[in-house]
Amino acid sequence: MVKKKGSALLMVFTNIDSEHDFEFNQWYVEEHLPERLRAPGFLDAALYQATKGSPRYLAVYELESVAAMRTPEYLYMSENPTQWTQRIGPSSAGRGVVRNICDQISPKESDSDFMGRSMAPALQVGRMIVPEEIEDKYNDYYDNQRTPRNMTVPGCLAVRRYHVVEGSPKYTTVYEFEHEKVPESMAWNASRGEDKMHEYIGGSYGHATGSPGVYRRISPDRAF
Repeated sequence: MVKKKGSALLMVFTNIDSEHDFEFNQWYVEEHLPERLRAPGFLDAALYQATKGSPRYLAVYELESVAAMRTPEYLYMSENPTQWTQRIGPSSAGRGVVRNICDQISPKESDSDFMGRSMAPALQVGRMIVPEEIEDKYNDYYDNQRTPRNMTVPGCLAVRRYHVVEGSPKYTTVYEFEHEKVPESMAWNASRGEDKMHEYIGGSYGHATGSPGVYRRISPDRAF
């Protein structure tokens, strides 16, 4: 089995003006994706476009661990961008760029079948602002109540939660979906209606600007 998932993610959110869409997508598919996947510890990657929330684009890189961001090979790529990257990459053509390195905190382990799966057809990403005084209850409720309940919703393939070790806010939740319509389904809304997180934790938490975002995979291509 070829391992496709690790214990960390690099997530880069960006807005690209529509007149640059074609070249941005071409650059990502033809140059940037193959380049990054040559770096040690980069297991898989995909480009997504928002159907809800913002920023418009999300590039997700599955990492063996956060150490993949510190290898000489990756650092050389990062510090010596190609001419094409300098012209159309997020640092140049992007607006509202959010770059997060995420270390997985839940689940602690995943089965081999899941670790061999390619990038999901759709994602929902919650970038969560959680006050320190309610973190323990937030984590307990999410892992023992919210995640098990949401995993019963048809089309919900996986839920992974992360500490953001570079960037902000501190918590990120990534739902993997069969398609981007899952969070519009009756089953999903019913699950949300049963959620008692606010009552349980006795405090307030919230989303960063543009979160939660729902993202449809655009590269590699989907069959639907």
